[in-house]
Amino acid sequence: MTSTFRTLTVPLDGQQFAGGLPSFLVRDDLLCWTRREAGLVGFGEIARFTATGPERFLEADIWWRHLVLEADIADSVELPGTGPVAFGSFAFSKTSAHESRLIVPEIVVGVRDGRVWLTQLTFDDGPLTEAGALAALEHWLRSGTPAVQPAGRTTAAADLAGAVTSGNVPAQAGGAVVRPLPLAAGATLHTGSLSEEDWKAAVAAGVAEIRTGSLEKLVLARDIVATVPTGVNAAKVLRELAGRYRECWTYGVDGLVGATPEMLIQVEGRTAQARVLAGTLDRRDAHGEDGLPMDYATRVLAGSEKQRHEHEIAIQSLTTQLAPFSEAMNAHDEPFILELPNVWHLASDVKAELAEIEGHVPTCLALINALHPTAAVCGTPTQVAGALIRKLEHLDRGPYAGPVGWLDAAGNGEWGIALRGAVIEGPDTVRLYAGCGIVDGSQPEAELAETWAKFRPMLEALGIKN
Repeated sequence: MTSTFRTLTVPLDGQQFAGGLPSFLVRDDLLCWTRREAGLVGFGEIARFTATGPERFLEADIWWRHLVLEADIADSVELPGTGPVAFGSFAFSKTSAHESRLIVPEIVVGVRDGRVWLTQLTFDDGPLTEAGALAALEHWLRSGTPAVQPAGRTTAAADLAGAVTSGNVPAQAGGAVVRPLPLAAGATLHTGSLSEEDWKAAVAAGVAEIRTGSLEKLVLARDIVATVPTGVNAAKVLRELAGRYRECWTYGVDGLVGATPEMLIQVEGRTAQARVLAGTLDRRDAHGEDGLPMDYATRVLAGSEKQRHEHEIAIQSLTTQLAPFSEAMNAHDEPFILELPNVWHLASDVKAELAEIEGHVPTCLALINALHPTAAVCGTPTQVAGALIRKLEHLDRGPYAGPVGWLDAAGNGEWGIALRGAVIEGPDTVRLYAGCGIVDGSQPEAELAETWAKFRPMLEALGIKN
């Protein structure tokens, strides 16, 4: 192995891949970041960085910048996500024993704005060619889990012939066809670190602490463990999530899988964007209501002082931390209702133009270091909320509610918050996580019900009915 990191990026004919990026989700060990049939999928691994502790983001940033500094990059596509790319997942807590990681794959397929490309990454001496990159992709696809496709569609492995071209492809107009899921035979659910009663007691303790004035908001999470005797198929889980939750970002990194509705930070050039969520309503609560479901969501969410207060705390948390890195920033004056298959959320989008600091625009990981954890997943003030989380949850969140996503050599990247997800712990075992924002006025029983609404995307993808 040489010390030179080399990459080759070539365009693919997207018309060969009618299913978009989800048609590449055929292996349980793949790396994934996809939304609305676009994004990135990685196969294999040529390098990995791991870290723990409070400096994990900055240590990963230094490692990545050193790796790409003298890389030999051949890129005829030149879009965000082309050239050198790493996928990452970071622990929520600076005290967690869970290893945060950046993973550099061997092969990456990307889809963006109707364009499709293929990147091969290597430290080897051999020549990098289009034919070699295609052969490597075909190897990974054909040795994967067969993907069950809707009628009229095929897997990416069946569409590789003649795929290298400079042509564009029309953007996907609609979502994937989603079939009813068969229930996982014999699947069982078990409580995790706390029983439901103990977790409700933790919520009550959190509310009592808020009423002392020591903090405004606290986010408490809980876990459950699913056992699926027929086995956990990560690729199938990712395909189901990508098809059902198209407005979310479906992620898969080293057994961490899920579909998050919340963007911590997205960087393209000097523009940074985020999507902040706080305030949740289970769609099942709208059953039997008069009028349109969206009218109900607007009335209950936007009309709730508690929900709007929780949302305002989350927005202020993000914008306050992002401001020192920004020349200009704007956010929605009023939150909008984000409609997902399982819940409605109060949501706001924030956009900022990044400032040069000491001659450089801050990197994705430098921004994450400043932003994480936000009030949306921890509380406010952060240090007080973090200490109370450790006291009340009796849980190492691991990568849950931590940043997950990707970055490239040009400084572009997309990092969501690892919500609505799970960690695959064994061939038939999955640990699911969900959390709720606790403020003065929160009711333990209602917060428990909200966690079950947030478990639903993963339970559905596993074929478990709740």
